[in-house]
Amino acid sequence: MDENKAYFDNISGMASESGSQADGQPGAVQGQFIEPWQPVQAPGEEKGSGKGLFFGGVITGLAGALLVVAICYLGFYIQGLVEFQEDTSNQISYKEDSALSERTVSKLQTLESTINNSFFLGDVTKEQLQDGMYRGMLASLGDPYSEYYSAEELNAILEQTEGIYYGIGAYIGLDTVTSLPKISGTIAGAPSEEADLRANDLIYEVDGVSTYGMTLTEVVAMIKGEENTEVKLTIIREGASDYLEVPVTRRRVESPTVEYAMLENNMAYIQVTEFEDVTVTQFQNALVKARSEGMKGMILDLRANPGGSLNAVVEMARMLLPKGMVVYTEDKNGKRTEYSCDGANKLEVPLVVLVDMNSASASEIMAGAIKDYGIGTLVGTTTFGKGIVQQIIPFRDGSAIKLTISAYYTPNGNNIHGIGIEPDVLCEFDGEAYYGSEDRPDNQLEKAKEVLAELMSK
Repeated sequence: MDENKAYFDNISGMASESGSQADGQPGAVQGQFIEPWQPVQAPGEEKGSGKGLFFGGVITGLAGALLVVAICYLGFYIQGLVEFQEDTSNQISYKEDSALSERTVSKLQTLESTINNSFFLGDVTKEQLQDGMYRGMLASLGDPYSEYYSAEELNAILEQTEGIYYGIGAYIGLDTVTSLPKISGTIAGAPSEEADLRANDLIYEVDGVSTYGMTLTEVVAMIKGEENTEVKLTIIREGASDYLEVPVTRRRVESPTVEYAMLENNMAYIQVTEFEDVTVTQFQNALVKARSEGMKGMILDLRANPGGSLNAVVEMARMLLPKGMVVYTEDKNGKRTEYSCDGANKLEVPLVVLVDMNSASASEIMAGAIKDYGIGTLVGTTTFGKGIVQQIIPFRDGSAIKLTISAYYTPNGNNIHGIGIEPDVLCEFDGEAYYGSEDRPDNQLEKAKEVLAELMSK
């Protein structure tokens, strides 16, 4: 495992619009992800005629998965477009499997011929069929975190890591109840905030196209676009009596990952919106500034943080934790990889960590380590619960796959997948008060300041 290219994230997407994308999924070639995205059920509502439960789409999807899985073998064996990487150099040589029967090959060829001869709704190119094969093979795993990236999609992901793109400036993850993508957070001053998109808004449609059954990469690709063009999102919002149609104008978005402020009574406030390579330096600079300004306590805000780079969260944890384990991973063969801290930069002031249901992946690595060592108090609500790791494996034709490769564990050996991390102080977010006032009162932040004040007084 390459620690320098490891990713944990939500995709909620800045799929971060990642894992954890911002109009895109955080990612890097040969990277590992811990994204906060789970498989979910079909929504039980209807919107007009022919929308709602998606039974037809589900049946079609199941049939399509069987087809593309089979065809995918043909793509790998016959077309020879993709070569896997070998263990030592991430180059996996893929040799023709003698067990692949002539009957299977014949059936695949028959399917392709049948499509070409009988499909009514337009011509399909060989490239489209091949792309569908590869996607189908990954879809057959039944893992929402494993997926295929075309060369164009992989390039878009790499652009996302640079922190600049054209979109609406929102983090997007998957809702585990409805199977729909949801807004997990917005970037201050971005089009999403100006359009009053909110955390936990479900994205039902993008420009009239249903998002049910789509990957976050596909949804984000629909939302991103050329500067000054408009995208219309159909939103399901808790408490709203009907669907909301929200037009948003795309703009150039620069995604800051760390925000700092010195609050009253020398309380330093540091918000981390995702964990990327650039976040490490930004976080370090914020700590240096906080110490120079007389920090006596710190609030670390990880709410709506979908995750990101394993390397980034480990490096940042080393700026806070005592000597010992930060996190460890185990793969299918039981191989364990440990990430530790020498304790040289242990935080010496009281610490409060803000978390919520959209704090996922790398955020849970940080929060879990802080809780296990007892060096901080968690305030908010239970985190998302994403305890597995994905790795991006690139191929010579420019495409790549993202594959779940291991589980991660907190220093005390806890795997929080599907469980999350419970806060020490439960405090539900008062969205009605926050969105109902121009002052945006944040009751969770106020509670964090109250808890920190008590810790500072001891």
